[in-house]
Amino acid sequence: MRKLAVLSMHTSPLAQPGTGDGGGMNVYVRELSSALARGGVICDVYTRRWSKDLPDVVAIEPGFAVHHVAAGPPAPVAKETLQDHVEEFTESVIDRMTGPSHTMPGAGEVPADAIHANYWLSGLAGHAIKHRLGLPLVSTFHTLDRVKAEASPEEVESAEPGRRARAESEIIGCSDALLASCSVEVDQLVELYGADRERVEVVPLGVDHAFFSPGDRAHARRALGLSGEGPLLLFVGRIQPLKGAEVALEAFDLLVQSVPNAQLVVVGGPSGPRGEAEVATLHAMVRALGHVGRVRFVAPQPHELLSTYYRAADCCLVPSRSESFGLVALEAAACGTPVVAAAVGGLTTLVQHGRTGYLVENGDAGAYAKFAADICADPLLQAELGACGASMAAGYSWSITAGRLRRLYDDLTSRSLVEC
Repeated sequence: MRKLAVLSMHTSPLAQPGTGDGGGMNVYVRELSSALARGGVICDVYTRRWSKDLPDVVAIEPGFAVHHVAAGPPAPVAKETLQDHVEEFTESVIDRMTGPSHTMPGAGEVPADAIHANYWLSGLAGHAIKHRLGLPLVSTFHTLDRVKAEASPEEVESAEPGRRARAESEIIGCSDALLASCSVEVDQLVELYGADRERVEVVPLGVDHAFFSPGDRAHARRALGLSGEGPLLLFVGRIQPLKGAEVALEAFDLLVQSVPNAQLVVVGGPSGPRGEAEVATLHAMVRALGHVGRVRFVAPQPHELLSTYYRAADCCLVPSRSESFGLVALEAAACGTPVVAAAVGGLTTLVQHGRTGYLVENGDAGAYAKFAADICADPLLQAELGACGASMAAGYSWSITAGRLRRLYDDLTSRSLVEC
């Protein structure tokens, strides 16, 4: 494997995670492409041009570049309408991949050996590019419509019921390999979409231990201007119903009844069609519950700076309704912070109940509050959970992820393409 075309149509790896549609997928594409490039695989990432002022190509580091290509107006476009621009994105990517301007400085005229599509919109483009250029297609969905519809029906994006799920089924049938972040996602692909289990590869996400590692809690709080007194709970994520920030706030309200000096920090910005309404709801709840001054809302932060927030916290709450992996839980654990998370999706494989944190069923705010109270009241328990979490997280890194994918890519280039 010499060169990989990475498709990330709806959001750029250069975008700020926690803002708009930016989240764990942004981190995934950026960190994985960087790790692959360091391992000798040239990575060209293709994303939609969302501003006329963006350069055609941004060289991130040797072997890793981001290409801005035409797909609709060069302005922000609601994700729910982006399918209308997939065909233009596809043609723009093919032109860039096959034309004289497709290389980055110093890369040479090296053709792509495979396509790696991220999310269903990119998968639609990848499906077409595979057949036009005769390249193997690897697909990572990050979220699945049929899983999302069960967990949070109001967040389903398509105005036409089932449109996205049908598209996902077509992409799954065409993909030469499907990447799942954990065994739970494998089962979802097989049971909900009829995927061929032999074509599904479990490749967990990684964590950058240069940034996400245990540190001094008091020092982290001083660096953030947070009070050193009282327990600190943390929520990190996009503000939308799917991520469950309301549950975190309800749990905090229950906690302060017994721990009045507790604090809650919410890091993230509005996302999705109900994001702004969700932010307004959270602020209204804070006022109604009388927690102004106890709850601090923080705008999305550069990814590496999140480590300071994790270290500052006594406990990180991850009350998502669904989660294919749960990168926040892994990063918090890597920083030695116990996690109380929803017993859904990939979180069930990351959080070891009673050993690295706790899992909660059915969005029970009372259970989140109880486990958080137990952690905050017992420094020894908190230290044991944190140490076990950091030990668990040590087994995850982007270099490990990249190494597994290099072997998969090499294998795919020697096989016949899946027909569809």
